[in-house]
Amino acid sequence: MKDVKHANVTRVLACAALLITAAVGVVAQQPARGNAPPRQPLTTSKFLSHDTVAGCSKAGTFVNTPEYIVQCSHRTGPGVVEVHTKETDMIYVIDGSATFVTGGKALNVTATNPEQPRGTDIQGGETHRLTKGDVIVVPAGQPHWFKEVPSSVSYYVVKVLKQ
Repeated sequence: MKDVKHANVTRVLACAALLITAAVGVVAQQPARGNAPPRQPLTTSKFLSHDTVAGCSKAGTFVNTPEYIVQCSHRTGPGVVEVHTKETDMIYVIDGSATFVTGGKALNVTATNPEQPRGTDIQGGETHRLTKGDVIVVPAGQPHWFKEVPSSVSYYVVKVLKQ
């Protein structure tokens, strides 16, 4: 029981550290997308209990401001190649594993949203084997991809937004 509490405290502290890093690193705000209501700055502390986060076994957005977004994601299979032109992703793996590719050139790119182009593959790039406890930071504009997810992977993402 003591190890479980320690692991939970470690996860919360790691997420808090990422959030603080995101807030400090913010330079400008990103305009609202589409018809979504404008994002509101966070003016008071935001607490997320372990029941709310639920081990990140399902996806959810916990904080959504003009400067940053805090999300939890859960994957059971590979994704598509993503390029976020105005978002730096700070990813902290809390469970599972994945093969994650960063950099290189995104192939077969489509852009229904020009700020979020998608592709089908990456030529070149660097392959990372992500496991529980790993952190990876993907700067805005860099292609990245959850290429392989053997079973599942759960992770927090802090997205730092810029103009």
